[in-house]
Amino acid sequence: MKQKINIDTWIRKEHFNFFKNFEEPFYGVVVNIDCTTAFNFTKNNGLSFFWYYLHKSLTAVNDLENFKYRIYGDEVILYDQINAGPTIGRSNGTFGFSYVHYHPSFDEFMTGAKKEIERVQNSTNLFAPNPDDDIVHYSALPWVDFTSISHARSFSFPDSSPKMSFGKMTENNGKKTMPVSVHVHHALVDGLHVGQYIDLFQELMNSGT
Repeated sequence: MKQKINIDTWIRKEHFNFFKNFEEPFYGVVVNIDCTTAFNFTKNNGLSFFWYYLHKSLTAVNDLENFKYRIYGDEVILYDQINAGPTIGRSNGTFGFSYVHYHPSFDEFMTGAKKEIERVQNSTNLFAPNPDDDIVHYSALPWVDFTSISHARSFSFPDSSPKMSFGKMTENNGKKTMPVSVHVHHALVDGLHVGQYIDLFQELMNSGT
């Protein structure tokens, strides 16, 4: 489900009109997330650490309205639910884009994730069969403890979906951390909202559930 925003009465009207026509309206930050509790929880319960933290990230996204806005031409749409569009690797070294529906239950979320893993790994298609932009573009670079990151992007192609990347987990004095990159469209999301996302994501990673 989605609804059209009345831009004339929207509190972001001026921000939207200012940033929407920028050649590069995206900006991003990289932060280190403490994943000690989350990693130990997945290890003790036989869960995938990747899919666990991705689910926590998507839960935070769905709790924050600004991350659920998308731009279509001169219109803004608010989605009721945002889903995941992570890259999934194949044994031949390539990858495919996937589309996994969000569910508050991790078990239900994983049911869809497993189907997408199977679909991607048994095909050569790059793109997922999703027709909409109700996703976050996710990627993981578990080999790199990055401190900054940029994204390949076609500036002529309309795009307003957030892009999040997760890096290599490292350990120092028993504390495990992981770099997380968050890139968002400034016509929809400000630094305040990015900060809210990071705080909520960290809180969920610390939950131990």
